[in-house]
Amino acid sequence: MYIKTLTIQGFKSYRDQTAIEPFSPGHNVVVGRNGSGKSNFFAAIRFVLGDAYTSMSKQERQSLLHEGVSTAQTMSAYVEIVFDNSDNRFPTGKETVILRRTIGLKKDEYSLDRKSSSKADVMNLLESAGFSRSNPYYIVPQGRITSLTNAKDHERLALLKEVAGTKVYEQRRVESLKIMEETDAKRSKIAELLSFIATRLEELEGEKDELKEFHNADRERRCLEYALYTRELEEVANGLEQLEEERKQELHAANTARTSFTHREEQLATLEREIASHRQALAILGATRPALKVDLADLTAARAKTQLAIADLQERGEMGEQRRETMQAELDAVEARAAEVEASLEEIRPEWERVVEEEKEEKGLMDEAQARLGALYAKQGRISRFTTRAARDAHLKSEIQSIKAAEQSLAQSLKTVDTEIETVQSRIEEIRQRAAESRDQAQERGNQLTRLGEEIVEKTAQKARLMEQRKELWRETTKYEQLVGSARDELRAAERTLAGMMDRDTGSGLRAVDRIAEQMGLEGVYGPLYRLFEIPDKKYSTAIEQTAGNSLFHVVVDTDATAQKVLEALQRERSGRVTFMPLNRLKPKLVPFPQAPDALPLIDKLQFDPIHRKAFEQVFGKTAVCENLQVAAAYVRSHGLNTITIEGDKVDRKGALTGGYHDVRRSRIETIRAVKHWSEKYESDSRRLAEVKAQDAQLEQEITKLTGEIQILSSRRTQAQSMRASLMDEAHALESEESRLLARIEQLERGKAEQEADGRDMKVRREAYEAEMKTPLAAGLSAAETDEMEELGRQVDTRKKALVDVGKRKTELGTRKNMLEIELSESLRRKRDELRTKIESLAHIDTDDLESSGADLETKNQELEALGESISSLQDRIAEAEAEHDKLSSEINKLQSQVEKLQSQQVEDSRGISRQQKSTERYLTKRQVMLTRKDECNTKIRDLGVLPEEAYEKYVNERIDKLVKRLHNAKENLKKFAHVNKKAFEQYTGFTKQREQFIKRREDLDASAKSIEELIESLDQQKDEAIERTFKQVSKNFEEVFEKLVPAGRGRLIMQKRLDVDQEEDSDEEGGQQSSIDHYTGVSIKVSFNSKVDEGLRIQQLSVFAIQKCDPAPFYLFDEIDANLDAQYRTAVASMIHELSSTAQFITTTFRPEMLTRADKFYGVLFNNQKISSIRSITREEAQEFVEQETAAH
Repeated sequence: MYIKTLTIQGFKSYRDQTAIEPFSPGHNVVVGRNGSGKSNFFAAIRFVLGDAYTSMSKQERQSLLHEGVSTAQTMSAYVEIVFDNSDNRFPTGKETVILRRTIGLKKDEYSLDRKSSSKADVMNLLESAGFSRSNPYYIVPQGRITSLTNAKDHERLALLKEVAGTKVYEQRRVESLKIMEETDAKRSKIAELLSFIATRLEELEGEKDELKEFHNADRERRCLEYALYTRELEEVANGLEQLEEERKQELHAANTARTSFTHREEQLATLEREIASHRQALAILGATRPALKVDLADLTAARAKTQLAIADLQERGEMGEQRRETMQAELDAVEARAAEVEASLEEIRPEWERVVEEEKEEKGLMDEAQARLGALYAKQGRISRFTTRAARDAHLKSEIQSIKAAEQSLAQSLKTVDTEIETVQSRIEEIRQRAAESRDQAQERGNQLTRLGEEIVEKTAQKARLMEQRKELWRETTKYEQLVGSARDELRAAERTLAGMMDRDTGSGLRAVDRIAEQMGLEGVYGPLYRLFEIPDKKYSTAIEQTAGNSLFHVVVDTDATAQKVLEALQRERSGRVTFMPLNRLKPKLVPFPQAPDALPLIDKLQFDPIHRKAFEQVFGKTAVCENLQVAAAYVRSHGLNTITIEGDKVDRKGALTGGYHDVRRSRIETIRAVKHWSEKYESDSRRLAEVKAQDAQLEQEITKLTGEIQILSSRRTQAQSMRASLMDEAHALESEESRLLARIEQLERGKAEQEADGRDMKVRREAYEAEMKTPLAAGLSAAETDEMEELGRQVDTRKKALVDVGKRKTELGTRKNMLEIELSESLRRKRDELRTKIESLAHIDTDDLESSGADLETKNQELEALGESISSLQDRIAEAEAEHDKLSSEINKLQSQVEKLQSQQVEDSRGISRQQKSTERYLTKRQVMLTRKDECNTKIRDLGVLPEEAYEKYVNERIDKLVKRLHNAKENLKKFAHVNKKAFEQYTGFTKQREQFIKRREDLDASAKSIEELIESLDQQKDEAIERTFKQVSKNFEEVFEKLVPAGRGRLIMQKRLDVDQEEDSDEEGGQQSSIDHYTGVSIKVSFNSKVDEGLRIQQLSVFAIQKCDPAPFYLFDEIDANLDAQYRTAVASMIHELSSTAQFITTTFRPEMLTRADKFYGVLFNNQKISSIRSITREEAQEFVEQETAAH
């Protein structure tokens, strides 16, 4: 065994946790500067092993705690040693042993293998491993070598005694002497008691004869009393048997009545739930029927309104149809007249154009003839006017120039007229095109109006359907709001009832657990046990409830870590108390159940998630359900189970029997079932209410959307109507502009014709002037010209007549044509357009009314039909509601009648139960009285003491009255022995027994005293032998070690006696002393050297090694044992330690290099500016370098 590792924290200069690398089982050397903490390292080991730090005061413990420059105070410290126990020197059976000692200002504790242990146990364990308290020299701190060197002879003798273990012998000898003193005192006391008992026995001898007579008389009395008491006991037993039989019959009747009562209670609870359900349905009907009636009234009013609207539409339709027909006939007439006018115009226009052309032609010819005639008249005038040709020609030239200028001007004017005519014609074409486009657009707007009207009708009908659906949702919302409110109230009532079945802290704790688990997101919190199971067969509910008890409210969690989190939150919030069941910590002990049909495992009657099985095994795993108490008790005795009946009567395997009446209305299971039922009902109804409200909101959005779309369509229809009217007005304006432009063309063409006639006249005159200029000036016209004038005069007259005729025809045709055109454009076409507009408007009659009513006649009819169906359906629903109302009222009355009947029966049974309870009380009173009498009889019989054999048969057949008379006589006879010491025999017997016990006790004390004397003698002898044996062994070891360390010298130990203090006597193996150890006065040392050295510095180590070889330890701790030695002796000491390290571990400190040469492992102690020490493993080279530096520094 050796020290494997060492851990220090807070001890002296080692503030931080310092875990030292594992030591070598051989020689380990620790180096370090003075004050670095080497001695504290050794002190830490001594602190654990109890060598120097035993009973310490608070100040002493404080001195061991680290005190550095830091302001933080060290409150505790510990040192832990790990021993290699592969040789099993510590009898623990483990490979390693961990020993720790912890101190604080108010504590000093040991722990062994991480478990708390007492100091005595630790010390005994160390002694069992060879750590002798009588030889503490396996630890040699600084100063001990010097003290040993300077010790006197008698001090060395005391050390030798300590090594030999004589202190233990002396301690045991003192204890033995103390026991001897106590034994002598007890022996003296026993002698006094024996003397007193002998005197008292002599006095009791004289009272025994008279006491015999008394005993005979008293025996007779006791026989008589036994006979009477036995008769009374038999009577009481018969009475108890009869009472039990009556009780069984009453109990059977009571069980039957209780079963019926419980069954009726369940029936009452069921009926009350049905009544509550019916009343809730009745309340819903009560709220629904008025709403249905209001809806029916609304629908009836809507149907009446729709019927009126349909009648109005039909009336307006008929009127509109008549108007349409009239207008259509008028339009047909106008169109026919327009066709006739257009046909007439088609006939007139060619004739009129021909007449115009004819007139134009005649007028041209007439103008030409008139121009030629005028030229001839002018020529004739000029002949008389001018006398010379030159004058004439000059005049003609002037005229020609004027005519040419006029012709040019006229040509420009004609060109302008032609341009204007072209412009007007282009404008007319543009106007016609625009008018056609306006009419087409107006037609498109009309089609758009038709489509918009149809869409408005469709959207309005869709909106009406959605409104009906929304009304239905409103009714359903009202219904589910009532259901949710009712379920919430029932749930709260059930939760209040359940809360009343547990203490206040548990209730608030369970509520807090649910909230905390949700806030923290703890999925491992499964909830209270009662939420985690179902009971398929309700007949086991009472048994399950009574078995579980308050465990129903225990919270099941996955691990203890989860429970710890919730507990911490509960403590922070101060929110009640809860018992948790961590599944990872539960280890239920399963018990075997009998394979019998009358004892079934109660856990099999539950349904639960397999993940929670441990929790249910913990609560229900040891309980079987049986038919009755007799069977239950039998299985408890035979199988060691907990059993319970279906009625809830429990038989515990420890002997407790629990049972009685269970009120089903106060049943936790039923209340839990109600909480679950109403919770599920509340959640389902709430979900459905939320769905209905969501549907209502969606419908509201759709209705709002449809309303917006209808408004948009109506706006678009209004815009289309306005646009169509504007287009129609534009078309009419364009047609008027066309007529105006056509008149302008006619005007321009007439002007153009006149100008063309003037041009022709100018041309004729110009050509005549030019021709005249070519002729000589004559005295008058030629015959040809005169004939021509006459002919032209006749032609002009003829042309004028023809032109007048043509003009008349033209005027007639033009008047007719203009009248027809005016009629067609100003009357017929305008009227036709107006009629068409009106007819189109009639096709969309009362568009404003259509927008407000939402449908045309067909839609109204469809709406009326839908309203009729809705009214019919609503009437059916109202009828069904009325029938359901009547049915529910009838059912409630019927159920109420059943409830009253059952309650009446329950009242009667309650009275019966009360009577039965009173009967039970009377039974218990009678039974208690009889049991009391029975106990009194048994007590009296026991008080009679040991009876003679004759007492059991002597008076068996004797009558009671005779027994009473005999007993009276016996008691009278006993009165004359009143003065007798009735306890003489008992006292005599008692004192005799005491005398025998005291004699035996005296003999035991004598034997014990003799044994103690022999022990003291043996201890003295062992003490002498131990000191002499130890001296011889130490002396031998001293010589051997001296020879190894100082080969050139010789050393011996000398034992000094009292008789010859001044003489020296060898105390080697050849001359052992046989006298008492008290004759020894000291131990001296005699050495011889060949060289002159400091002898004391050698003897130190010699003595220590000799003592250690005498009493070897598992390991040794040497603190600078080679200090102040010469190099050769330091080398010898190092060799000695290396030799001994093969069988024991050495941990040494040194400042010299010799110890490092043959060591196995090296450690350096460091010390920083904060006065904190630490230790680390170093190499041999580092250790040697450090030692060399220290040697050079000093």
